[in-house]
Amino acid sequence: MEIFGVTDLTSEFTVIDVVLVLLLSFALSAFIGWIYKITHRGTSYMQSFVFTLVLNGMVVALVMLIVGSNIARAFSLVGALSIIRFRNAVKETRDVGFILFTMAIGMAVGTRFYLLAIIGAVVISLVILLMVRFDWYAREMSSQILRIQVPAGTPFDTLFDRILVKYTNSSELISADSVQGGLLIELTYSIGLKHSNQVQEFLSEIQKLSGNNKVTLIAGYNGTDL
Repeated sequence: MEIFGVTDLTSEFTVIDVVLVLLLSFALSAFIGWIYKITHRGTSYMQSFVFTLVLNGMVVALVMLIVGSNIARAFSLVGALSIIRFRNAVKETRDVGFILFTMAIGMAVGTRFYLLAIIGAVVISLVILLMVRFDWYAREMSSQILRIQVPAGTPFDTLFDRILVKYTNSSELISADSVQGGLLIELTYSIGLKHSNQVQEFLSEIQKLSGNNKVTLIAGYNGTDL
């Protein structure tokens, strides 16, 4: 077949196949990127990662189209791609899931299982939306980190027991560190508040006992990137 006077040497796919694979892989990968954006929680969202998801789906589709059923070509590509090294660590485990998601859809499109790719993208996306909408697998009681600074030499072992019993379901002293040249001791507790609307009262009482020193409550740290 000739295109603009240039002979196409492959008989495995046509120009229409290439265009269809690239357009469909782009559309489905962009859809997956949109799902990632609206379901993302925390502060680590990066636009560049979503761009990478879209490119990943398209590139995998193109690679699968190149490989086809040629085993020798597949081993050649594995050898060529093995020189690539990724330096950036993935911040969230769900990001790995989305990378695999776009790769699977790209593979389906690249091997021209178009209907499978469309159905897979829609069904898996619906599952993701359902899990986020109904907050599946979330723990009923979330933990908070409480940091209290008290003057050095303060007998802090039982100092806050009464308040912790009053306002929390659970509390555990994690660490005690010397700060500001040994003038203060910083206590770090893991706590579970009984009522979220009593935070201000809780912190006020803690601060009075600590000698009006700094008190910090880190709420929802399990779902926030610190």
